[in-house]
Amino acid sequence: MNTIQPTPFLRRDILGGLGGIAAASLLSANEDEWQQPSGLPMLRQKAKRVIWLFMRGGVSHMESFDPKPALNIYAGKTIGETPYKEVQDPEKLKKVRVVVVNDANGQQRNTIYPLQVGYRRYGQCGIDISDWFPNIGSCADEIAFVRSMWTTDDNHGAQVQFHSGRHMLEPRVPTLGAWITYGLGSMTDNLPSFVNIGPRYFDVRDGHYLGPAYDAVNLKVDPKNPLTFARPEMPVEAGLQRAQFDLIHRLNALSADEYPGDKVLAARMKSYQLAFNMQVAVPETLGLDAESEATKKLYGMDQKVTEPFGRQLLVARRLAERGVRFIQLQHGDGAAGAWDSHSGLKKNHSSLAQQVDKPISGLLKDLKQRGLLDDTLVVFATEFGRTPGSQGSDGRDHHPYGFSVWMAGGGVKGGTIHGSTDELGFHAVDSPHYVTDVHATILHLLGLNPRKLEIPGRKRLERDFGNVIHPILA
Repeated sequence: MNTIQPTPFLRRDILGGLGGIAAASLLSANEDEWQQPSGLPMLRQKAKRVIWLFMRGGVSHMESFDPKPALNIYAGKTIGETPYKEVQDPEKLKKVRVVVVNDANGQQRNTIYPLQVGYRRYGQCGIDISDWFPNIGSCADEIAFVRSMWTTDDNHGAQVQFHSGRHMLEPRVPTLGAWITYGLGSMTDNLPSFVNIGPRYFDVRDGHYLGPAYDAVNLKVDPKNPLTFARPEMPVEAGLQRAQFDLIHRLNALSADEYPGDKVLAARMKSYQLAFNMQVAVPETLGLDAESEATKKLYGMDQKVTEPFGRQLLVARRLAERGVRFIQLQHGDGAAGAWDSHSGLKKNHSSLAQQVDKPISGLLKDLKQRGLLDDTLVVFATEFGRTPGSQGSDGRDHHPYGFSVWMAGGGVKGGTIHGSTDELGFHAVDSPHYVTDVHATILHLLGLNPRKLEIPGRKRLERDFGNVIHPILA
């Protein structure tokens, strides 16, 4: 069995700590048995980069992109008292544990909770979208909506599962962003290939058995302090730092002459160059002074509630322009994620939707007007949906049986509605898709075959590879 061991991190004080970050890209392996992909697409490439928008906590599909009028019709009744009582058939619930509410007699109850917001149709595609997302609704004809997702974790470890395809209790495996970085590498010498912006709690690593080279670099949207250890602990004059870098480069070059076939040494030299370049490129990318006021307004940066996420998405567009391959933005702080609404769903979701709706539509419109949407894939996802029944008096519980995601941009057929849940929003019943089907679709659009990315000796479940969702492709 092959083993791929990461080399130790170098001292973080070299190049102000960025050397340590970039030097994590060093791997050692049996070169006779393992070869890294060439970085070239294996298939026809329709997208060059991905902007991954992940709403942490579990967005209610029924109050976002899959409204269910039956919830209003049968509000206050138990599911068993509706024409749709079969949705709780044990055979349909056997995939994962379901949380139910019992009455005083110990009988199963799940009281239908009405929709907490109105909805209307948008675009020529005529998709029903919640009134909490009107700006995204205005982009409906650019979007492919998948209303039939399911997963097997009913707790927030499902965030790990959505990113990797494996249950959190199973051995950890590389995430989607890591596989893309592994398969295609970087498009720039000045910025990392894989960037994360926003909170991570359940799994803060990505590369796992691929090695730390494939972990996301975490950026803070602050040009004065964008990276941890990005600057020396003590002030260093720029000329002196340049001299330090040149000395390290010359010493490494001497070793490279002595060991011309040493790929690890070559990777080390490349990592130091990237680290040095990043010290200039990252603050420049995060500085938005060059952006017009009209552009900033498009992202909602003129409004207090939308400014934080709008700033992150504008930075994401700038990262995409500069060659970053996978840009991962996670919205919703807290261990579970702010979208987790066991109570007060109306207040919770309306507030959070207001934070993201205008910035996301601004991103789509900005990418389109710049000609970037043609080869940039934008994905909106969350770990699971929420129950059609109530939890407490005014909330919804976790719901892995059916929920929604959407994609827009490179290679996607806009104005598409694919799959469906039943009348109550309980089960994905038409064209159900496990979370790795999203991965397979993204990899396919990037020109990658996931089966050819597998590391020899690493057994993967058949489901991990996923199936491409062909009906949403252009």
